[in-house]
Parts: sequence; C-alpha cells; structure tokens
Amino acid sequence: MQSMKIYEVLQKKRTLSFEVFPPKRTEEGTEKIFATIDALKELNPDYISVTYGASGSNARNAAEIAGYIKRIGIEPLAHLTGGPSSPEDIDRTAKEFLDLGIENVLALRGDRPVDFQADFCKYFPHASDLMVYLQKYPFSLAGAAYPEGHFECDTLFKDLEALKVKQDAGAKFFVTQLFYDNSYYYRLVREAEKLGITVPIIPGIMPLLKVNNIKRVKEMCGSAVPLAFRNMIEVYSDRPAVMEEIGLNFAVYQIIDLLANGAPGIHLYIMNNAAAAQNIYSRLERVFRELF
Repeated sequence: MQSMKIYEVLQKKRTLSFEVFPPKRTEEGTEKIFATIDALKELNPDYISVTYGASGSNARNAAEIAGYIKRIGIEPLAHLTGGPSSPEDIDRTAKEFLDLGIENVLALRGDRPVDFQADFCKYFPHASDLMVYLQKYPFSLAGAAYPEGHFECDTLFKDLEALKVKQDAGAKFFVTQLFYDNSYYYRLVREAEKLGITVPIIPGIMPLLKVNNIKRVKEMCGSAVPLAFRNMIEVYSDRPAVMEEIGLNFAVYQIIDLLANGAPGIHLYIMNNAAAAQNIYSRLERVFRELF
C-alpha cells in the first residue's frame, strides 16, 4: 500500500476530504458504509476520516472501515479517542491501525458522555496527552480545533493555548468543528497565528439539510446558526425539498467564501450522506478543479 502523509499533501495543495462514521456492526450496515465510501471515491478526495463514539464504541468497526478506505486507494484519517481509553486500549488500536497500513491519526480526547464517570479521561485528560503517548508510533498526527471555542473553556484564548500545546505535541494540522458563521473561523486562524500556531487549520462544514438538525447541532457542539440562514430554513421547514436546497446552497456559499479567504482545504461532515457530497461537489466541480 502506498505511503501518504496528509500534512505533506497540505504543503503542496489544498485538500478536499469527507468524514464518515461507523454504522451499527451488521452486514447491512457494513455494506451501506462501503457503498458510501465507493461513491465518495468518485469525487477524488484527498482523504476520508472515520470517527467513532466518544465512549469508544464502534472503535473496532471504525478500524475496519479505515482499512477498507486504504485498500481502495484513498488515505484514511482514523480517529483515536483518549478519554475513554487506557494505554492498553490505545496500544491495541494503534497496532491494529499499523497492520491495516493506516498512517494518519486524528488524536482526540473525546466529548464527555452525559453520564460520564469520574475515571473518564483517567489516562489521557487532554488530546495533547494522547499525542505525546502516540509519539512511539510512526503516525502522522492531526488535532481538532474549535472556531467558537471548546465549550469547556471559559474563553477562546484559553482554547487557543490548548491548540498550541497540541501543535507542540506533534499535531501536523488541525480540522475544525463544524460551524455556520465563517467569521468564527477567520478569527480562529488570525488569533492562532498570533500564538505561533503555524500548521494548517482546515475548516469543517456540515450541510444543514433538515430543520430538526438545528437542535441537534446546538446540543452537539453549540455552533451558532446565523439568523438569516435560520429564518430561511424555518420558513420552509414543512417543505423538505426546499429546506434541503437551502442547506446545500448555504454550504456552497460557505465553501466559496472560505476558499476566497485562503482556507487550506475543505472538510465535509456528510453524515454518511453520499448524495449530499455529490450534490455539493457538482455545484463546485469547476472550483475544485481550478483551486485544488
């Protein structure tokens, strides 16, 4: 299998990437996610990231999916979550990744479960702690960034200090949490540079295609939905086709604006919806061909 470090690609060009998550481990679920990945391959992504539950659930399934991505010729960015894990858990998963040819890892602490126990994050209380531990493996590491600040930090600037620690611990690039107001991303990049953060910060975009996803987004990450956008989707909340069109067009607008302002790539959280990715790509195909 061909070796590829994502950060080396970022040194040469912008990247287009997608994120998928493991379905329940059933034969039908596996077939569906593989079909989704096959469809995404046709869009020529530079990499596809694979997440799993904050509690560590679906980790084995995620490794299987990352291995499939590698086998079909796309570079996987495999998530590895320290919060619910022991060093033995990390070693076992790291070795499984290496056996599958996986070289790029997004190291995370993981969100605290609602019913988290006191020993959550016992061994790796911060993503940077996990990154330091992973130095004994030949992975290329990435980290997460939060344009609106992590909800556990009092201010964005404390969160930026944590971002600098991640860079110092080995993060070669960052992928942001989803957002809908690009000004938060621009502020993040501007203030990060002041602190000496020099690695690329890739914006993460999730098309908002259903009105009930507004509440989910707020609960999941607290991202603000601009009033004008929210008004449009709420006015047409009872017309799913119109609502979806609004969401796709807003995502396209975000991407165009981000690229015009120098974003080093685009990462799409597609929620395993290959059709949404294809739709956005078709609207921006000439842009991607020209600028990527």
